[in-house]
Amino acid sequence: MHDLIDIGYEAKASDVFVKSDAAPAMKQFSLIRPLGPEMPFITAEDVQRMCRELMSDRQKRIFDETFEMDLAFAVGTKCRVRCNIYKQKGNYAAAMRIIPLRILSLEELGLPPVLGEVTKHRQGLALVTGPTGSGKTTTLAAMIDLINMNRQAHIVTVEDPLEFVHPDKNCYVSQREIGIDTLDFQPALRAVLRQAPDVILIGEMRDVDTMHVALQAGETGHLVFSTVHTASAYETMDRIINMFPPHEKIHLCQRMAGSLRAIVAQKLVPRADGNGRVAANEILICTPTVSKLIEDGHFSDLYHAMNEGGFWGMQTMNQSLVRYVKAGVISEETAMGYAGIASELKQMLRR
Repeated sequence: MHDLIDIGYEAKASDVFVKSDAAPAMKQFSLIRPLGPEMPFITAEDVQRMCRELMSDRQKRIFDETFEMDLAFAVGTKCRVRCNIYKQKGNYAAAMRIIPLRILSLEELGLPPVLGEVTKHRQGLALVTGPTGSGKTTTLAAMIDLINMNRQAHIVTVEDPLEFVHPDKNCYVSQREIGIDTLDFQPALRAVLRQAPDVILIGEMRDVDTMHVALQAGETGHLVFSTVHTASAYETMDRIINMFPPHEKIHLCQRMAGSLRAIVAQKLVPRADGNGRVAANEILICTPTVSKLIEDGHFSDLYHAMNEGGFWGMQTMNQSLVRYVKAGVISEETAMGYAGIASELKQMLRR
């Protein structure tokens, strides 16, 4: 399995896939391709052996009961791998995300400078959103690394599994992995406020309890980062509010208005030259105007606030895409496929 990851790493693949009676494949710049020109088919027995070698005895027992397993491992000094082992057609299979060991800066990732400003807050909640494979973890790693270099703080992360490894720089970093350092998100999050953190990274907002803990931490002097699988700032607010019972929504809007610092919705868009992808971002910054809209539950007005909020570093997904088109980084056809509002983007491109 390490040999297959080596090949994917050299090809700049984001993922490597293995299943029985098929040749290994990779995802390279959002496209599925063969891992190599002469890759043989792998038998079901070999795939099972390769997958089980990656798991501890405890993980094997859990997999035998649930047929699902998330884990992470390192491949020498090249990269780390986030691996999901599952079954298809009754046989073992694996999807492996390649994670570089070196954490890239916001500038190297081509992300807007306002994300660096978000890391300067001492308390509150910042969310990075987007579909699976949109680079949310990479963006968060860059923001956490910036804090690690510029502050003297205790950073606690709760992840499933642990992806980027943050060495201590100016900060003291505690990274907790589900299944290895703690049983689940719930006990880890109940304990996290007792660990004297200044900055908390929660791998994913999965349920109401996780959201409660994140809001409570953001309200009590901690800076909290997390992810949500939503495509825009509006959808993120709508998803969070609808997690809770109707009678709690007014109070929740008030809490979000006080705690939220930023929502960054992200998509990875293929470059026009075919050499990689660029991150297109929709950015909502909680100015007094935005906080008032959230407090009143007027989420549909957030798009207009982002559209007019360039002074504060805000932008819509369409504005981000248009900048890339004008710079020749992505094509108009590609931009249309990733548009926030397709009809609006078409008009913007015409102008």
